[in-house]
Parts: sequence; C-alpha cells; structure tokens
Amino acid sequence: MTELPDPAAMKQRAAALAKIRDLVGARGWIDSAEGMAPHLEEQRGNFTGAAAAVVKPGSPEEVAAVLRLCHEAGLPVVPQGGNTSLVGASIPYEDFTGVVLSTGRLNRVRELDPINNTVTADAGCILQTIQQAASDADRLFPLSLGAEGTCQIGGNISTNAGGVGVLRYGNMRELVLGLEVALPDGRLWDGLRGLRKDNTGYDLKQWFIGAEGTLGVITGAVLKLFPKPRETVTALAAIPGPDASLRLLSALQRETGGGVSGYEIMTRVALQMALDHIAGNRDPFDRIHPCYQLIELTGPRTDGSLRAGLEAVLASAMAEGDVRDAVIAESTAQGRALWRLRESISEAQKFEGASIKHDVAVPVSRVADFMRTATAACEAELDGIRVVAFGHVGDGNIHYNVNQPAEGWTGDRFMAEQPRFNRIVHDIVTEMRGSISAEHGIGRIKKAELAHYRAPLELELMRALKAQLDPGGIMNPGKIF
Repeated sequence: MTELPDPAAMKQRAAALAKIRDLVGARGWIDSAEGMAPHLEEQRGNFTGAAAAVVKPGSPEEVAAVLRLCHEAGLPVVPQGGNTSLVGASIPYEDFTGVVLSTGRLNRVRELDPINNTVTADAGCILQTIQQAASDADRLFPLSLGAEGTCQIGGNISTNAGGVGVLRYGNMRELVLGLEVALPDGRLWDGLRGLRKDNTGYDLKQWFIGAEGTLGVITGAVLKLFPKPRETVTALAAIPGPDASLRLLSALQRETGGGVSGYEIMTRVALQMALDHIAGNRDPFDRIHPCYQLIELTGPRTDGSLRAGLEAVLASAMAEGDVRDAVIAESTAQGRALWRLRESISEAQKFEGASIKHDVAVPVSRVADFMRTATAACEAELDGIRVVAFGHVGDGNIHYNVNQPAEGWTGDRFMAEQPRFNRIVHDIVTEMRGSISAEHGIGRIKKAELAHYRAPLELELMRALKAQLDPGGIMNPGKIF
C-alpha cells in the first residue's frame, strides 16, 4: 500500500499524469468514476480500489513510455489484463494514487507460423481469439479455462495460468517461447524468440511468467501451437472415490499412449450444487454416486481407436470396482453438456452461501491421500461443513473449497473462520510437499500464507529480484509481498 506523498512529490506525480494523458490520448485515458469502475472492482466483489486514472496504451512503445514517466515520478502502476484474477492481483488498494495500466488496446495477433507451430500475439489478445486463430490455421493452442472469453493472454502469462489441459500440454510457463516486456524503468525488452532450444545465458522470460505484474508489463508473447486433434472422446464415469480416479488415470494413459487431455474429478457435493442451481444441467446417471470423473481423450486419427481404448479401460475398471457406471458422449453437444457440469460448479457455489476456497496442488500420487485427510480434518473441526472438492486431478491441482453449514451460520461469521481452515488445509498440503497456490497466484489474498509457508531463502531471492528490476517499488505494490 502506498504512503501519502509530500507536496513536491505530489506535484511531480501530477506533472507525470498530465504527460501520460497527452501521450496516450483520449482513447487511452479514463479518469471518470464511471469509466474507471470496471477496472477497480474485482469480479467476485471482494475488492474495490482507487486510482488517479486508467491508462490504455496503444502500443508496446507507449507502454514503455508510460512506465518511464511513472518511474521518474515514483508513480505506482497496477498492470491489468482482463481483470479475471481470483486473488485480487489486478485490483489496486483503496488508497492507491497511481494508475491502472490496461493492456486492452494491445490486441493484435502479430504472426502465426504453422511450420514453426507458433503464434506471436499482443498481451491484450483475448485467449479465445488466440484459440480461434490457431484453429483457423489447423492448429491448437491448448490453454483452456473458464474465463477464456474475457481473460487476456498477458494476464494468463503473468499468472502462469493452468486450466484443464495441463496434464497433456503443461501450464502457461510451458507454452511460452518468447516474451516482450516493458521494464519498470521504461526500457522495452525484445525477447520474442520462437525457439525450442536456446541456452544463451539465463532464461529471462521465466522471471516474468507468474510474477503477477510485479516486475514489468508483458506486451507480447510467442506461444507454442500443436497439431489440432482429429478425434475427441468425452466421458463421465461414476467412481467410488479419488483412489479409483488415480488407478483409472494410469490405465487410460497406458492404453491411449498419453492421449488423456482432460481429467477432472468432482465429488457428489460439488456435482449436486451444479445440478441444483444451474439451469440445463442434468444428472446422466439414475443413481447417486460418491464421486465422478470427467475424461477427455484426443488423438491424431479418426479411426475410432481412442473410443475403443476408452471402452476397454472402462470395462476393465468396472470389473475391478473402480468404475460403477459411465456414459460416453455420442456428439459434440453431449460432450459439452458433460463439461458444463464441471465448469458450472464455481458459479453454483455462490447459491450455497459463503465458501472458503483453496487452490492447492500435491503430487498426483498423493491426491487421494490429500482429499481424504483434509476432508476428515475439516469435518472434525466444524459440524455441518460441506467440502466441495473438484478439479484437475491429473496434474495434482484440486480446488478444495469448504462451504458454510446449511443451517446456523451467516456468511460473515463463516468467513471469519478462513484463517483457521487455511491453516488446516495448507498444513496438510505442505506436509505432502505441495503448493498453497497451484494456478491462481498470490495477489492480495495469499500474501500472509506465502510468508508463512515459503522458506526464508526463497523469499529472500524473490525480494532480491524485485529490488533489482523495480528498485522504486512502483510495479503492482502490495501484491505477493
């Protein structure tokens, strides 16, 4: 959080704001309360901030020039993409006196190289736009997540986004070959290299991936593309629990040669909320089961071999008791309906009162142990608490949320218990050599947890990098640290 500057500093900052306004012009300057509001409010309503202005540069060079003026005046900057952060990383604090720098006008797909299997794009490109550009070239950009129609690729990179395809393709860090970054002092680094092999010194792009805008502003990126799958098979299996999920995953990977591209677990509590509150959802089974496994396989052929392999694995798993029932989508529409069950859980939770959310990861082999141990601990701590667990079991990332009891608790009273349940869940994760933030980042919400769980040496190294690149501390102040 920023301190109130002295009169001389205030005058210098006012002069810098005037220069920035002249630089970006009317299209790139917003200072009305109404115009700034969408940039100052977190999508879930958890945070509302303030700013002197929202600045929307029209080119990477303008971004760099804005940062140079801010650096010289000590004017703090909050970089912002699509403002879909789930940890408050893109929202300034209530007493913030600097600028929100939006990359929304940087929205060009600069180049698509189908031979090199790369696409070069501005940071403000909507993820869905890049997905479509790849598809039009008969290629796949595999990052896929719920906000793909509004999130921007620069924000995806800055938060090291994950999503549902990490098992097969890796998270954002593994999909980036090169970056262009405006540094805090206003220099523009051109690292837009589309190389799979480049061992010439430190891999500088990795500094900015996952840094949540605290080290600079990403303005462009070179991203990996992949062959577009020719066959997609989607299924939902009813299973007795997460142990069965892990055994089923191993069998599917073995049978399909690594063809599992989506593998999402849902407990019955999570699925029931999606059925109860989201219109159009329906249970494909005629019985209630403890747990469900959403499976998506993709492959390069159209000979039906993927489906045949899936059917063989499911039949064997049923004989062994690891699958109790299963449905395989017979059309694209049916496949989307199965995915909708999983994707609507977060929205459905809003109808069930307050929820303490945990975005955690453990080694894949420990997922079942984690879910079992954490659930027993949370239920023992509070009668009536409802564990809503779902997510990317194939890469070890579980969205482990606990909802307030159905009776006897207000939302505010339950949310006051967040530190207690964070400690319960995060202690278990740490004991299993896991992470307290798998794909959402640290932002504002998890700063104390980062300080509590990360080793002092790791924090020291992070702060040293921050001090070297941003000695004035103007970049996204109060986030991560």
